[in-house]
Amino acid sequence: MIKINLLPGAAGKSKRRMPNLSGLRPRAGVSMPSVDRWLLFVIIAWIVGPLLTGWLFFNTRNRISDLEIAIETARMDSARYAEMRAANEILRARQDTIAQKLEIIQEIDAGRYSWVHVMDEISRALPTYTWLINVTSRPVSTPLDLPRFLIEGRTGNTFALTEFMQQLEASPFIRSINLMTTDQVREGESLIYSFTLEGEFQPPPPDLIETVPIFKAREGD
Repeated sequence: MIKINLLPGAAGKSKRRMPNLSGLRPRAGVSMPSVDRWLLFVIIAWIVGPLLTGWLFFNTRNRISDLEIAIETARMDSARYAEMRAANEILRARQDTIAQKLEIIQEIDAGRYSWVHVMDEISRALPTYTWLINVTSRPVSTPLDLPRFLIEGRTGNTFALTEFMQQLEASPFIRSINLMTTDQVREGESLIYSFTLEGEFQPPPPDLIETVPIFKAREGD
């Protein structure tokens, strides 16, 4: 028997069939198996535990290696700093020794010109009608002691002797002027006074002395 579809637009359309899902539905009286949470936790722990342990192991080894390198570097730096400190102490000791020697040299060098200053100041302080007979040094305890001296001279009157002593005391290079002896003597037809003075050299103030360094830098250095 032949069937003809007389409905327009019906030709060429195919009927769509929906999939039958009735087989996936649980049947009546059948239940899904339940999962034990503790068993799942144990399984995850067995899987994750070795991985975490391995990561911690290698991470700890890396940290230990870094710490060992840092400790070795610190030990080497400490040894180097100890050597530098020892060398610095040696240089400082040498510097102190050189400074002490230079100080002694400067003291000796300063004393070398003491008598030059003493004679120059005595000649500057000498008033008129007064002349010198002798200038001698007095003994000192050590070579570093300040020079002491005696002045023997003649003067026409006591006023000139007083002026001479005052001018010596005013000198920045001389101190402690004492009149040791004074006598009236006759020379030819004149009566004059003989005198003996004692004095001591003193270092002048720094602003009165022009000093130069012992070692000068060479030109071109």
